Amino acid sequence: MIDKELNYGRHLIEKFLNNCSRPNLIVDLGAGHGTDMETAKKIFPQAGIHAIEVYKPYCEELNSLGFTVHSIDIEKDIYPFSNNSVDIIIANQIIEHLKEIFWVFHQVSRILKTGGSFIIGVPNIAALHNRTLLLFGSQPTQLKNWSAHVRGWTKKDLLSFVNNIFPEGYSLKEFGGSNFYPFPPAVSKPMANLFPNLAWGIFLRFEKTREYNDEFIKYPLEKQLETNFYLG
Repeated sequence: MIDKELNYGRHLIEKFLNNCSRPNLIVDLGAGHGTDMETAKKIFPQAGIHAIEVYKPYCEELNSLGFTVHSIDIEKDIYPFSNNSVDIIIANQIIEHLKEIFWVFHQVSRILKTGGSFIIGVPNIAALHNRTLLLFGSQPTQLKNWSAHVRGWTKKDLLSFVNNIFPEGYSLKEFGGSNFYPFPPAVSKPMANLFPNLAWGIFLRFEKTREYNDEFIKYPLEKQLETNFYLG
């Protein structure tokens, strides 16, 4: 039986956090039930850990756990942190839901310190089961048009997005895969470890390597993208 909890790659998030320098401030975008925040709190008990979350039941749950919650729209609002002030930002199973990807990466790159880590977990549209579905003319499971997902990501495309818009701005430090459909955990765990590019989910830890100068919100205008993206 498939264990869908493996889709969230909690073991990889924990591994990535353990490899980060000791932080003062951690921010989780779309924090949900706060599982990744609890992991961060266990590893870095002295750090300030903040959630950006708009869904009211999750906000209430996060508040009950003692976390600071900012209930704002991550696709249109200014994140309530100073430039270069955050050490670690987590976005686990979030960016596939976003239309306003340029605004979100703009805000992340603005508030993240140079040398800070940006940890991303995202469904992999190039997973083996998705390739098989496409071969037979079926829609990938992670990009059904009646679902909440609006973007499909692969490792290569995510790296191209970051590097083409913000050259030498982020360095990929760690990469892994989690879950492997349609197999049970005993098989999916080693398969995802051996073949991360074919796993259900891909997980990346980027390190910001230079000063940010609004590259992500300049790009749609400079390239004359014919879509009404929100740019502030």
